[in-house]
Amino acid sequence: MSTHASKPHRWPSQLQYLDALCYHSSVPAVVRVKINPRYGRGGRSEGISPRPPVAIRPIVDSSHPACGQFGLYATKKIPSRTLILDYLGEVHCDERPESDYDLSLYRTQDGLSVGVDASRMGNEARFINDFRGVKSKPNAVFEERRTVAGDLYMSVWSSSEVIKKGEEILVSYGKGFWKARDTQSSS
Repeated sequence: MSTHASKPHRWPSQLQYLDALCYHSSVPAVVRVKINPRYGRGGRSEGISPRPPVAIRPIVDSSHPACGQFGLYATKKIPSRTLILDYLGEVHCDERPESDYDLSLYRTQDGLSVGVDASRMGNEARFINDFRGVKSKPNAVFEERRTVAGDLYMSVWSSSEVIKKGEEILVSYGKGFWKARDTQSSS
């Protein structure tokens, strides 16, 4: 269980801060058990503890594609291939094409898609920006992981290089993310 339930500095007041995954009613119990094996037995999903080595900061550089928004920055040196934090949000099985904060988490054998959406609730991971227009390559990656207790998360890991203190944490949103936005803007 997580120990960092207090909101981080600069957390937007209109968003609910989470220290564990939250489940939407669209997630069937059989799927929830695949994500959180202790579901139905009083078990709660684990979060990362203690608070991750990150800070939410406004982006003021006019050349940054997300200028005027926020980014996530390392508050200390993060070694290569290190778990930084889990991507928390609302686990769901419904369609959310309007959300820019929805990641795929799991696909059932019968094809049901399970996502984690941090558009209305989440943790610091929702502030990670895409590397395009900022750096030549991402310094972090999304990877699924299972905890010792068996909980499934989409997690953020540092890539093969060290992330320096004060450096923005950047991932690749993937071609699908950008293709969907190109399709929406041209319609």
